[in-house]
Amino acid sequence: MEIEVYRKEFAQAVIDLILDIQQNEFSVPVTIADQPDLLDVENFYCKGKGNFWIATENGKLAGSIALIDIGNGQSALRKMFVHAAHRGKEKGTGQALLDHVIKWCRNKEINEIYLGTFDKLVAAQKFYLKNGFVHVEKQSLPASFPVMQVDNMFFKLCLS
Repeated sequence: MEIEVYRKEFAQAVIDLILDIQQNEFSVPVTIADQPDLLDVENFYCKGKGNFWIATENGKLAGSIALIDIGNGQSALRKMFVHAAHRGKEKGTGQALLDHVIKWCRNKEINEIYLGTFDKLVAAQKFYLKNGFVHVEKQSLPASFPVMQVDNMFFKLCLS
Protein backbone atom coordinates (compact mmCIF):
# COMPACT_ATOMS: atom_id res chain seq x y z
CA MET A 1 0.00 0.00 0.00
CA GLU A 2 1.16 3.51 -0.81
CA ILE A 3 0.05 6.91 0.47
CA GLU A 4 0.34 9.56 -2.23
CA VAL A 5 -0.92 13.02 -3.04
CA TYR A 6 -4.28 13.00 -4.84
CA ARG A 7 -4.10 12.74 -8.60
CA LYS A 8 -6.92 13.78 -10.91
CA GLU A 9 -6.98 10.31 -12.50
CA PHE A 10 -8.47 9.08 -9.19
CA ALA A 11 -11.24 11.73 -9.13
CA GLN A 12 -14.14 9.41 -9.98
CA ALA A 13 -12.80 6.56 -7.84
CA VAL A 14 -12.61 8.92 -4.83
CA ILE A 15 -16.16 10.15 -5.42
CA ASP A 16 -17.46 6.60 -5.84
CA LEU A 17 -15.70 5.36 -2.69
CA ILE A 18 -16.92 8.21 -0.51
CA LEU A 19 -20.52 8.21 -1.75
CA ASP A 20 -20.78 4.42 -1.49
CA ILE A 21 -19.62 4.46 2.13
CA GLN A 22 -21.76 7.46 3.08
CA GLN A 23 -24.97 6.47 1.33
CA ASN A 24 -25.00 2.68 1.12
CA GLU A 25 -22.99 1.58 4.11
CA PHE A 26 -24.07 4.17 6.68
CA SER A 27 -27.23 5.74 5.20
CA VAL A 28 -25.83 9.24 5.64
CA PRO A 29 -28.19 11.63 3.83
CA VAL A 30 -25.57 13.29 1.63
CA THR A 31 -25.02 13.50 -2.14
CA ILE A 32 -22.29 14.77 -4.43
CA ALA A 33 -24.22 18.06 -4.64
CA ASP A 34 -23.63 18.46 -0.89
CA GLN A 35 -19.90 17.95 -1.40
CA PRO A 36 -18.70 20.28 -4.18
CA ASP A 37 -15.18 19.95 -2.76
CA LEU A 38 -14.99 16.49 -4.35
CA LEU A 39 -15.49 18.03 -7.78
CA ASP A 40 -12.56 20.44 -7.32
CA VAL A 41 -10.15 18.74 -4.92
CA GLU A 42 -7.04 20.67 -5.95
CA ASN A 43 -8.55 24.12 -5.49
CA PHE A 44 -10.44 23.23 -2.32
CA TYR A 45 -7.82 21.28 -0.36
CA CYS A 46 -4.40 21.94 -1.90
CA LYS A 47 -3.82 25.45 -0.63
CA GLY A 48 -2.03 26.88 2.38
CA LYS A 49 -0.95 23.94 4.52
CA GLY A 50 -3.82 21.74 3.31
CA ASN A 51 -3.70 18.75 0.98
CA PHE A 52 -5.55 15.60 -0.11
CA TRP A 53 -4.03 12.11 -0.11
CA ILE A 54 -5.06 8.70 -1.32
CA ALA A 55 -4.03 5.21 -0.30
CA THR A 56 -3.54 2.86 -3.22
CA GLU A 57 -2.77 -0.81 -3.48
CA ASN A 58 -1.71 -2.28 -6.79
CA GLY A 59 -2.86 0.94 -8.49
CA LYS A 60 -6.39 0.78 -7.03
CA LEU A 61 -7.89 3.22 -4.55
CA ALA A 62 -8.02 1.90 -0.98
CA GLY A 63 -8.77 5.11 0.92
CA SER A 64 -8.62 8.87 1.17
CA ILE A 65 -7.91 11.64 3.66
CA ALA A 66 -7.78 15.41 3.39
CA LEU A 67 -6.71 18.39 5.42
CA ILE A 68 -7.96 21.97 5.24
CA ASP A 69 -5.73 24.75 6.55
CA ILE A 70 -8.06 26.87 8.71
CA GLY A 71 -5.35 29.25 9.94
CA ASN A 72 -3.79 29.89 13.35
CA GLY A 73 -1.86 26.60 13.27
CA GLN A 74 -5.15 24.71 13.05
CA SER A 75 -6.56 22.33 10.46
CA ALA A 76 -9.72 20.42 9.64
CA LEU A 77 -9.49 16.71 8.85
CA ARG A 78 -11.88 15.72 6.10
CA LYS A 79 -12.73 12.89 3.73
CA MET A 80 -11.17 10.05 5.68
CA PHE A 81 -12.70 7.00 4.05
CA VAL A 82 -11.31 3.49 3.68
CA HIS A 83 -12.70 0.82 1.38
CA ALA A 84 -14.22 -2.04 3.40
CA ALA A 85 -11.66 -4.53 2.06
CA HIS A 86 -8.83 -2.37 3.44
CA ARG A 87 -10.20 -1.68 6.93
CA GLY A 88 -9.06 -3.01 10.24
CA LYS A 89 -5.95 -3.10 12.34
CA GLU A 90 -4.44 -5.92 10.29
CA LYS A 91 -4.74 -3.91 7.04
CA GLY A 92 -3.56 -0.65 8.61
CA THR A 93 -4.83 1.59 5.82
CA GLY A 94 -6.70 4.05 8.04
CA GLN A 95 -3.81 4.21 10.49
CA ALA A 96 -1.32 4.82 7.67
CA LEU A 97 -3.46 7.65 6.27
CA LEU A 98 -3.85 9.32 9.67
CA ASP A 99 -0.16 8.87 10.54
CA HIS A 100 0.74 10.51 7.21
CA VAL A 101 -1.46 13.52 7.97
CA ILE A 102 -0.12 13.87 11.52
CA LYS A 103 3.45 13.83 10.22
CA TRP A 104 2.47 16.43 7.59
CA CYS A 105 0.94 18.63 10.29
CA ARG A 106 4.04 18.45 12.47
CA ASN A 107 6.25 19.36 9.49
CA LYS A 108 3.96 22.29 8.62
CA GLU A 109 3.72 23.52 12.24
CA ILE A 110 0.02 22.74 12.53
CA ASN A 111 -0.73 22.31 16.24
CA GLU A 112 -4.38 21.25 16.24
CA ILE A 113 -6.46 18.98 14.05
CA TYR A 114 -10.26 19.23 14.29
CA LEU A 115 -12.82 16.98 12.64
CA GLY A 116 -16.53 16.56 12.40
CA THR A 117 -18.30 13.26 11.93
CA PHE A 118 -21.72 11.66 12.01
CA ASP A 119 -22.90 9.79 15.12
CA LYS A 120 -23.60 6.59 13.14
CA LEU A 121 -19.89 6.24 12.35
CA VAL A 122 -19.07 4.53 15.65
CA ALA A 123 -15.97 2.67 14.43
CA ALA A 124 -14.52 5.94 13.15
CA GLN A 125 -15.15 7.61 16.50
CA LYS A 126 -13.36 4.77 18.33
CA PHE A 127 -10.47 5.06 15.86
CA TYR A 128 -10.10 8.79 16.49
CA LEU A 129 -10.27 8.36 20.27
CA LYS A 130 -7.66 5.58 20.10
CA ASN A 131 -5.40 8.01 18.23
CA GLY A 132 -5.56 10.72 20.88
CA PHE A 133 -8.46 12.81 19.63
CA VAL A 134 -10.84 14.12 22.28
CA HIS A 135 -14.53 14.91 21.92
CA VAL A 136 -15.32 18.64 21.77
CA GLU A 137 -18.59 20.52 21.65
CA LYS A 138 -19.59 22.29 18.45
CA GLN A 139 -19.52 25.69 20.14
CA SER A 140 -15.83 25.24 21.03
CA LEU A 141 -14.72 24.77 17.41
CA PRO A 142 -12.63 27.53 15.82
CA ALA A 143 -14.80 30.02 13.93
CA SER A 144 -12.98 29.04 10.72
CA PHE A 145 -13.83 25.33 11.05
CA PRO A 146 -15.99 24.23 8.08
CA VAL A 147 -18.91 22.33 9.61
CA MET A 148 -20.59 19.97 7.18
CA GLN A 149 -24.38 19.71 7.24
CA VAL A 150 -24.41 16.13 8.57
CA ASP A 151 -21.69 16.62 11.21
CA ASN A 152 -23.06 16.19 14.72
CA MET A 153 -19.95 15.04 16.62
CA PHE A 154 -16.63 16.84 16.79
CA PHE A 155 -13.10 15.91 17.83
CA LYS A 156 -9.77 17.62 18.36
CA LEU A 157 -6.15 16.44 18.46
CA CYS A 158 -3.45 18.66 19.97
CA LEU A 159 -0.02 18.06 18.47
CA SER A 160 1.99 20.50 20.58
